[in-house]
Amino acid sequence: AIFLITRVSRLTAPRYLPHHSRLASHRSTLSSSSLASRVSQLHAFFMRWYTCTPVAFGGGPDFFARDSGLLCRGFQQIGVESFAVMPGTKVPEDEPDLLRTEYANLESADWWRSHHLDGVVLYAWGSPRYRFVAKAIHQAGIFLVLNQDHGGLVSPLAGLSGWLHDQWNLSGSALRFVRQVLKGLTYGLIATDPRRAEHLRYGNVIACVSPAAARWFAQACRFYGGQKMVDQIKVIPHAVDPRFCHSIEPKKRQLVCVGRWDDVVQKRPRFLMAVLEQLLRYDQEVSVWIAGVATPAMHEWREALPHQERARISILGKVLPQQLVGLYQQSQVFYSSSAFESFGIAAAESLCCGCSVVAGNSVSLSAFSWFVSENSGTLAAGGRVEDHVEALRRELQKWELGQRDPRQIAELWRDRLCAPRVAQQVLKLWRRDVPSL
Repeated sequence: AIFLITRVSRLTAPRYLPHHSRLASHRSTLSSSSLASRVSQLHAFFMRWYTCTPVAFGGGPDFFARDSGLLCRGFQQIGVESFAVMPGTKVPEDEPDLLRTEYANLESADWWRSHHLDGVVLYAWGSPRYRFVAKAIHQAGIFLVLNQDHGGLVSPLAGLSGWLHDQWNLSGSALRFVRQVLKGLTYGLIATDPRRAEHLRYGNVIACVSPAAARWFAQACRFYGGQKMVDQIKVIPHAVDPRFCHSIEPKKRQLVCVGRWDDVVQKRPRFLMAVLEQLLRYDQEVSVWIAGVATPAMHEWREALPHQERARISILGKVLPQQLVGLYQQSQVFYSSSAFESFGIAAAESLCCGCSVVAGNSVSLSAFSWFVSENSGTLAAGGRVEDHVEALRRELQKWELGQRDPRQIAELWRDRLCAPRVAQQVLKLWRRDVPSL
């Protein structure tokens, strides 16, 4: 027991001096029967991890509902002291655990060092423009996790064919596609890729959000930094708020679709309408809920449907998170009509509520092959409307035949995606890298 307590105390010396008094006050609580669990709790209690985004977003509840803000809360939920860091001036709607500072401080090793941190998760996409933020954290001697919020195909070096397909999906038009390809094959290879490589070299962990993204990105990283950099790539998904969970209430033969439908290139509302119209015609029992700000064309389309079909489709507009939880809990299938997603947080939330997922099979939807991999969904065989309709019909049939278990789906994906579990994944990688732990 004395040996283990001594090990814990080593965590506070010398760079953890601000935490000495807390360690002393907790030593007396240790007993032989609960020593292991107490030591584990103390390991977390004396850690200090920050998350950081170098962009001045709003700092209210919406920020803390995902990405950098939500992982900060995940650390807190497992007993780790954590703040979310962001540039800019504090505003009234900022949450108390948001730390704003001048942007120049983010590029200062002394500023980072002054916070006596164990680690930082930097949400900067490996972008060249933020490489000096990564450099400062590295120079401060802080364990650095570089979140890569993309599908892996950020450069032709990640695989030319896949990159070209991805650029086509991202572009939305032939002219923009040509421009993006020309830029990627010239300025991208000459300037962007070397600077991205510099950014990545400052990290201890390169965190990709899905297995497919990690495989694609590994090809680029082999050019950037050889096998050493490839070995630093780990899969750390975006976190999901723990409120997204399974309900004991039986699910209905129902689809839920969630998105910013005014983004017509990414979310493809016209494609969504074409798919749903055919599905409603084939399936006389299925109903559909569409959440998120809808375009005028979507409302006009619904009104023009025959009465029997119109009655089974609801356009809700923007909904509160708790309302979204209820939609997921009562629905069997989450459907995504997106042309591309770096991750697909709405799909991830639905999985944690026991939905299965249907989407396209595309290099630009790299996380979705993972999302459907545990008897938890179906990918369309092709990119046509008919292919998506067929995938939805097959998935609904699996529910009808009892081949989908909502409780099992929810438990599996919550174990992977809930914010506290993602925070634990980060700490596990940190402990592997620090021999004394």
